[in-house]
Amino acid sequence: MKFTAIHTNITVTDLARSIEFYGKAFGMKVVREVERPEMGFKLAFLEIEEGGHRLELTWYKDMDVYKPGEHEVAGGFIPHLAFMPDNFQESLQFHKDMGIVCFESEKRGVYFVKDPDDHWIEIVPRNRAYPDKYKD
Repeated sequence: MKFTAIHTNITVTDLARSIEFYGKAFGMKVVREVERPEMGFKLAFLEIEEGGHRLELTWYKDMDVYKPGEHEVAGGFIPHLAFMPDNFQESLQFHKDMGIVCFESEKRGVYFVKDPDDHWIEIVPRNRAYPDKYKD
């Protein structure tokens, strides 16, 4: 039996603002939207490449977004998304220019940015994401 990961969901407070952020920061495009006003929510599915893993953004009329607890932050186990850029140094500079880099770990060779709702996003170079495949 084989499974394919198809999407990851996060809750956002402003759907349009989040769509704009993920479009600018990661080149994601909306491929599907669902609106259910009678149920108080809207969804947007974003992709980087057609048929790839999707990010599902959910906006609820009467719900706040998840905020990590102090123990998660202190332990470094913050729930997060992760992206792998083609060029790590270029992406780091691009995100610094956007003013969204919130943590750099030179020791681990990764950095984090935050989206408009303070969701953490890890940026991982390909040699760290797939060390058995990439040595650069």
